[in-house]
Amino acid sequence: MKFFCLVILLFFGLEKVSAQDSTHKLLRDKNFVALPVVFRLPETRWGGGVGGVATFGFAKDSINAKLSQISFGTTFTQNKQILIFMPFKIFTNNGKYYFASENGWFRYNYIYSGIGENRVPEEKYDADYERVRLLATRAINAKTYVGLRVNFENYVVTKTKKDGELASGIIDGSDKSRTLGLGLSFLKDTRDQVFYPRKGVFGEFFIVPSGRFFGANRNFTKISADFAFYKSLTNKTVWASNYVAIANLGNVPFNQLAYLGGQSKMRGIFEGYFRDKNALMIQQEVRQEVWKRLGAVAFGSVGFMGSEHNHFLRLNKPKFTYGAGLRIATKNHLNLRLDYALSPYTGGNFYATIGEAF
Repeated sequence: MKFFCLVILLFFGLEKVSAQDSTHKLLRDKNFVALPVVFRLPETRWGGGVGGVATFGFAKDSINAKLSQISFGTTFTQNKQILIFMPFKIFTNNGKYYFASENGWFRYNYIYSGIGENRVPEEKYDADYERVRLLATRAINAKTYVGLRVNFENYVVTKTKKDGELASGIIDGSDKSRTLGLGLSFLKDTRDQVFYPRKGVFGEFFIVPSGRFFGANRNFTKISADFAFYKSLTNKTVWASNYVAIANLGNVPFNQLAYLGGQSKMRGIFEGYFRDKNALMIQQEVRQEVWKRLGAVAFGSVGFMGSEHNHFLRLNKPKFTYGAGLRIATKNHLNLRLDYALSPYTGGNFYATIGEAF
């Protein structure tokens, strides 16, 4: 897939930190970064919108308590695509409670290239969907959380390539699917800081059944483990590792399959370029502070796919990506990320966003 992206970020920050007594206030250490965005993608042509990130702490928490983050964004494109989203990560009561969610409504184009090793010519398709992935947890000790995860997605495919595999109707969920599940989550967090960890571990293991009992239109169970490890090699160098394992059991629609690609998982290939019931991903990244707020990274990743019909994981058919990037640090090291990634399967991909990939 030829992939060309021009992103123009008019980057400015509005930072407000009060030195006054905060005991009578709800929040402290409030910071806001706004990002007007202009971009061009093959899937969208020209597009534009606004995005932002707010970070803050709760006034009643200790000064060293983890900061919370709320993001938002609205984007419109020439192809009449719309993305509206507001994810958040909230730490309260000195980290005793942790809430996180990915919330959004999307009208977008994706690329479908087949399932497993059954590769097909790229098919661009349109989809409208609402998504909520909510996590609510409580600390059972200083570093471990246990709680509930809710996954909801109402996915409607509105347009497919004529005579393509999706248009044939043989792929489960190629018209629409509704996922709604409730399950258990176990979270580990030993990071020294949230946005740019220099040491520690952060990750989640969950089991979420989605079924007609909850209001879904299919029955399947998703099992996922996603853990990141951070180690300081020097006072300006961090080695970050990410290990992800996903398995799906049951009648899984294609949009809920495990996949490789995207801005966080194996940069260098389009999100969902490889799909199957199971996946294993390993990502490694070296992060180097260069000068003042400027930094650089180098990264690489390998992934494996599999299914219940042949091999749980096809370890003899690995997928690779690699790349490098620049970082511009804001307050609290919530970095502006500029990455360029490559793979043997597509052209180079450019990524411009806020926050580290993992």
